[in-house]
Amino acid sequence: MTLPFALHPGLPSGQEGAAADLYWQAFGPKLNRLLGPEARALRMLAAGIRHDHAIAALDPNGRLIGIAGFRDPDGGLTDQGPALMRQTYGLWGATWRRLAFRALEQDVDNTRFLIDGISVARASRGRGVGTALLAALCDAGYARGYREIRLDVLPENLRARSLYEREGFAVVGTQRMGLAGHLIGVAQTLTMVKTL
Repeated sequence: MTLPFALHPGLPSGQEGAAADLYWQAFGPKLNRLLGPEARALRMLAAGIRHDHAIAALDPNGRLIGIAGFRDPDGGLTDQGPALMRQTYGLWGATWRRLAFRALEQDVDNTRFLIDGISVARASRGRGVGTALLAALCDAGYARGYREIRLDVLPENLRARSLYEREGFAVVGTQRMGLAGHLIGVAQTLTMVKTL
């Protein structure tokens, strides 16, 4: 059963808190060691959301039910800049977190459009929202002149992998996370690519 919703290029103003909640639902379990406690993480994520690096899915009442982000040379869906990190965690807390993020950050792929996360509200999953967001990201990449789109997914995230494979993505490699991966409990990710 599909769910009525509309896609919006960019994140509408006033949806920052809802976007932070969705992002935390999807990535909080992995990022809690770096960004927790949750209340601080949510405040920082809401303040650092990049409106212009998002595609939003809104239900008929205007509630955010899904968000997808992309990464380019100007950054990604969330911006944890030094000032925002210091404001949220203090000098020492910001310093070690920034160092950890540098070790985890993946460089921008200059030949492929890079997906920087997709999150769908639990109550809206399995109803076409994720598929529509993925298709919108493909369209956005193609419109920007890219001929391939790339994402990274955990090997054990079978639900997401199944969606990506159904939509034409194929695994092209494995990236080991190294020492920094131990901070978030992730040993490796799979790189998946689709021709646009």
